[in-house]
Amino acid sequence: MLTIRNLKKSYGGRILFEGADLQINYGERVALVGPNGAGKSTIFRIILGDEEADKGTVERDEWTLTGFLPQESEEVGDYTVLEIATGRAGMLQDLEATLKSLEDAGTVDVPEYYEAQGKFDALNDPKVEAKAKEMLRGLGYEEDRFERPAKEMSGGWIMRAHLARLLVIEPDLLMLDEPTNHLDLMSLLWFQNYLKNYSGAILMISHDRQFMDELVESVHDIDDRKLIHYTGNYSDYLKQRQENYERHNQAYKNQQKQIKELQEFANKFRNVSSKASQAQSKLKEIDRMEKIEKPLAPKKPFRFQIPDPPRGGQKALALNGVHFAYGNHKVYEGLDFEIERGERTVLVGPNGSGKSTLIKLLAGELEPQQGEYKPGHNAKIGYFSQHRAASLNPNNSVLSEVLEAAPTLREDEARGILGSFMFRKEEVYKMTKVLSGGEKSRLNLVKFLVDPPNILLMDEPTTHLDILTVESLILALANYQGTLVFISHDVHFIKELATDVIHVANGNAKRYHGDWDYFIEKSGAGDERAALTAD
Repeated sequence: MLTIRNLKKSYGGRILFEGADLQINYGERVALVGPNGAGKSTIFRIILGDEEADKGTVERDEWTLTGFLPQESEEVGDYTVLEIATGRAGMLQDLEATLKSLEDAGTVDVPEYYEAQGKFDALNDPKVEAKAKEMLRGLGYEEDRFERPAKEMSGGWIMRAHLARLLVIEPDLLMLDEPTNHLDLMSLLWFQNYLKNYSGAILMISHDRQFMDELVESVHDIDDRKLIHYTGNYSDYLKQRQENYERHNQAYKNQQKQIKELQEFANKFRNVSSKASQAQSKLKEIDRMEKIEKPLAPKKPFRFQIPDPPRGGQKALALNGVHFAYGNHKVYEGLDFEIERGERTVLVGPNGSGKSTLIKLLAGELEPQQGEYKPGHNAKIGYFSQHRAASLNPNNSVLSEVLEAAPTLREDEARGILGSFMFRKEEVYKMTKVLSGGEKSRLNLVKFLVDPPNILLMDEPTTHLDILTVESLILALANYQGTLVFISHDVHFIKELATDVIHVANGNAKRYHGDWDYFIEKSGAGDERAALTAD
């Protein structure tokens, strides 16, 4: 289906990868991994023909229909959500124009024509609208939002509409660049289950470890300018990579020991006439050796100890008889809710059930319309959302923003922590006003970690983080001495941290005194998604 041979790409003298080989057969599920900046998205662009390689070839079966979901959404104009999902938002017209242009030129026996024809036929199917609606529902859309202009939606919801269209087309090769970034837990689990039964091949870049563990059969890692193939899912890859490193490192050490012994013999006896020929022979043996390069150790999560926050009361937060509504839409009526000191609690539940509303009530960001909000004794509350850009001083650099948040922190310590959250080298001197949304989100996360509250409320903290940084955050929060309440679509993150699960549905918040697996078991549901939608 897709074969890459001897690919090389460099920018400004820096080689991203060379000698890269990759083959994807029909129905395979493959993950492309590597640190930020390694060249994962570049390989995608080369496959799609949007960028040229310095060397090497990309061969694709001429009948292969390829679909791509980028990280950023396209312009949506005045089209509705359903028009985007069905291709009526300009895509059908563009495909028709492409087909006519190729026909007029007499070039119909080419891959570009087959590709355009396949997508045109898929979006012209009489059942396309029903199929699009099914995809939109699975991705979390309510029926009453299908006909709304997409420009009224957030970027995340627009991406879901584009993803729905991609699934409607059903390409033979589905290329996904961070597909879970804009999904909540419910829609992620639906998408994951859908892909398990997908007939085409999948090539993905993802920071979601559990998602890859559930889906992929092989991993290609861009490491030290090479593209290395591993069989199995992401966890299998981590194990094999460590074993390969240990084996390679041992071979390197053995060879270095042998070289040292040969060199010592030569140095000792080169001037002894009876041994001079032997000494020369030892030196020639060293020259003939195929030298083993010292391997680079696999990068590991950054270990950072969150400072101990001030001790709070046993009852950290409470809501008593709380009512809250958005206009006529009642979210909570008479809600009683309590969090105790030291708990690590995840809020789960169906789309629109009120999880984010609940965490905002706990943070004091929303006021109850009736009832009582009671922070505990000595409560120092920190609320981390994806929309905290306003809390940054636009005239501060990244480094000075962190040092102001924690005056006792040394500059080298601050730079180390920032490095683990992808602010490296000169990037720490960037002004906060020029940071992207993801960079601002990560910087706010660092500020929380260096000057922690004793009650930390987090809404989707892993968005915009790569896998290694997520692991660093898990390690930090696992040893955090305060109280943690969070919402996340990352099942691995939930499994590693949550000691309590609160299921939010129909205005109620039901507590399960146990971890994620305990919640699934006690919910009595057949699978994770069913557990989340249960009453």
